[in-house]
Amino acid sequence: MTALSVRNLRKVYTNGTVALKGIDLDVAQGDFFALLGQNGAGKSTTIGIISSLITKTSGKISVLGHDLDLETAQVKSLLGVVPQEMNFSLFEKISDILIFQAGYYGIRRALAIERMEMYLNEMGLWHLRDQPAIQLSGGMKRRLMVARALMNQPKLLILDEPTAGVDVELRHSLWRFLTQLNEQGTTIILTTHYLEEAERLCKNVAIIDGGEIIEKANMKLLINRTSMQTLVFDLELPLFHAPKLDDYQTQLIDELTLEVQIKRGQSINELIQFLNEQNIRIASMRNKTNRLEELFLHLITENKRNKVDEP
Repeated sequence: MTALSVRNLRKVYTNGTVALKGIDLDVAQGDFFALLGQNGAGKSTTIGIISSLITKTSGKISVLGHDLDLETAQVKSLLGVVPQEMNFSLFEKISDILIFQAGYYGIRRALAIERMEMYLNEMGLWHLRDQPAIQLSGGMKRRLMVARALMNQPKLLILDEPTAGVDVELRHSLWRFLTQLNEQGTTIILTTHYLEEAERLCKNVAIIDGGEIIEKANMKLLINRTSMQTLVFDLELPLFHAPKLDDYQTQLIDELTLEVQIKRGQSINELIQFLNEQNIRIASMRNKTNRLEELFLHLITENKRNKVDEP
């Protein structure tokens, strides 16, 4: 079954700004889906319309077979949304924020308390349950928003920049939790500017630019279209100049970190042999996760160039 179906969705604001130009989008049930785009591309407008916070100009949206226009309450009961902006009372207790959220869905108090405890434990906030939200750090507020969005146990969870401002440790713990949630059957739509995050978590991706979907693909198949990859070598001894290697682009990040760009199909063993011949001692090697970023920038650039070339 399709978790989300969007057909010919348009949004024109009263000042004449065209935010969405008739986009089509399908997200399968159980998918972990990335919606990527630059600031102002139309991501948040799309999410706002799906969650009934923004009125569309035209088009049709259905969630798990329920029409948003005709069955608004049913659609809302299936959704959990984590917006970019903090939109809860900073002066309420953390536990109350979740319990009140459950009340909006008619969830009985005993069950709401049970879920509140479960999700605050999942987010590492249980020990802070009696504190007002204003005392939380920015990263903790983000986790509180995720916990709140789960109180109705949504079938479709929409995350708009959920890890913005979150430190590395918290980001990785949230990744693990979201992966587990998805494996349990929750469909997740993610928008993020951390393209490594999208590449790591998501199965499918759509790229939006200027209010139009310019690419929809399986994540792995899309990334396989890239012709280059970047290898990162941690060195045993310091280097002060990047080595010159035929057929390879090299860059010294610091004295103990060397990056080498190679084309798909080039031999990594041959590259390591060249480095050894120059007495460059390698401690470890890893693949730099930048393939999606490179492809994303290429697609955006090509789309803008095509727009300029249009008569």
